[in-house]
Amino acid sequence: MSYGNKIIIDTDEPINQPLTVSIGHASDKGVKPINQDFSGSSIPNEPLLSSKGIVLAMADGISSSQVSQIASQTAVSGFLEDYYCTSDSWSVKTSVQKVVKSINSWLCAQTCNSPYRFERDKGYICTFSALVLKSNTAHLFHSGDTRIYRLSGNSLEPLTKDHRRVVSPEVSYLTRALGIEQSFEIDYQTQPIEQGDVFVLATDGVYEFIDTVQIVEAIHHAKSLDCAATRIIQQALDAGSDDNLSVQVVRIEHVPDYELHEVQQMTKLPLPPELTARMIFDGYEIIREIYISSRSHVFLALDLDNQQSVVIKIPSTELRNDSQYLERFMLEEWIAKRVNNPHVAKAIKPTRQRHYLYLVSEYIEGISLHQWMIDNPKPTLETVRAIVEQVAKGLQAFHRQEMIHQDLRPQNVMIDHLNTAKIIDFGSTYIAGVTDTKKEKSVPGTIRYSAPEYFLGHQGTPCSDLYALAVMTYQMLSGSFPYTPDIAQATSVPAQRKLVYKSLIDNDSNLPPWIDDTLRRALQISPLKRYGQLSEFTYDLRHPNKLFLAKTRPPLLQRDPLMFWQSVSFIFFAIIVVLLSR
Repeated sequence: MSYGNKIIIDTDEPINQPLTVSIGHASDKGVKPINQDFSGSSIPNEPLLSSKGIVLAMADGISSSQVSQIASQTAVSGFLEDYYCTSDSWSVKTSVQKVVKSINSWLCAQTCNSPYRFERDKGYICTFSALVLKSNTAHLFHSGDTRIYRLSGNSLEPLTKDHRRVVSPEVSYLTRALGIEQSFEIDYQTQPIEQGDVFVLATDGVYEFIDTVQIVEAIHHAKSLDCAATRIIQQALDAGSDDNLSVQVVRIEHVPDYELHEVQQMTKLPLPPELTARMIFDGYEIIREIYISSRSHVFLALDLDNQQSVVIKIPSTELRNDSQYLERFMLEEWIAKRVNNPHVAKAIKPTRQRHYLYLVSEYIEGISLHQWMIDNPKPTLETVRAIVEQVAKGLQAFHRQEMIHQDLRPQNVMIDHLNTAKIIDFGSTYIAGVTDTKKEKSVPGTIRYSAPEYFLGHQGTPCSDLYALAVMTYQMLSGSFPYTPDIAQATSVPAQRKLVYKSLIDNDSNLPPWIDDTLRRALQISPLKRYGQLSEFTYDLRHPNKLFLAKTRPPLLQRDPLMFWQSVSFIFFAIIVVLLSR
């Protein structure tokens, strides 16, 4: 980690060279007695370099405050430390927003507990801008009037918009910054990056006194980025800058192919041999085959060190030359290590060195939900609720990590001997902070359980997993599906509008009508019309929604047939009497 120093990663370019940059920095208090600017940068080692990226941050205190230099230093140093402590499955956006929100709350609290609580312009306030470089993307965050530029050729393009209101040439004030209010908003955008790209972060003490042409010339003609930053500061001072001055310049030296270091390292292991029963493989005794598919081969095995039964999964023979498939294959273990929930199959931590490329997970003694449905064709509503609630808890563990399972189906849910449901198979899981959506071209999961938005080419959301869970619920209760198989051919919005939900309620059904309304909402074609949370869905499966009760009150013919026909007869009698009287 560095505060105000040049950082360069300059290595010979290997086949899988990571993201590489050069950074230059300069800062000066100028004519002010103290420097209320603060900036810093961090280039971590692997695996954080791949999972979290490279970070530059800059803050500028306000001149009306005597403590804003504390706010600036706290904002930058706290951000650089805390960002790398966030979950590596979170997206950059989520990680930064959570950290910055926490810093903002701390600064507001400091002001409220200080003599400046009634004069906020003298409190712990600063502007804040951050640039996160991860894989092939630049993530920009901004609040205040510290600017981020991108150098393109000989043009310096401002990428951020100042949050400042100008009252007159002499009077202006910030409309947004850290520490002003507890409710905080930060601008966010992304930019693709290429080798040779240059980004510049600068405070108003710099850009208000020299033009972009001078900044570009300084970068192009200086022998190093540190020299360029120093020259920019000096030019602004010579031009009469009356404020603190800070500038950071970062140049992209190498952009990697998208990869996750931990997973990529595992894919370098030799591929395993063909496994057979009674074979001794890497410290395990293969007991029997569990299943063989076109994507993987799965076996029950015994760990010879501790006599523990485990599941070993090896890559499919047909796909062993597909590097993208192997990376996705090993990503399953990465996911299993991070989703810790009793309703999700857990990874088994190796107790010895692994010599081949394979996965090890817990052995769940039981049957799949698919087999369970065959064995229990007419389960009670309470039994179905118990299973659905457990699967929902497992999905919530994924969603808290910003993961979407994307292949929830009866074959991927195990029911053990204690009737505990556990989600398995993470081969299609989307991870906000890891998955490269550009490589995900096909519809994930199994068609009958895939949410309609996937057929439109849209990215899945937690509501997509909710849809799959609702399909399974519908299937357990009825033995059929809510929509015809034609749903897979509905690849446009007009085509999807023609799809018709098939009600669960018929003459042979003993289910409460409001259960059907609960499923109807969870299975809406538009994800915006579904439940927003899994907990809402499971709650409504147990508690009649008042809206549904009012809507689904059975007609009189169903509630009291005798009364219905008596009423009809009376109406006909009244009509006949009226006609005869005329």
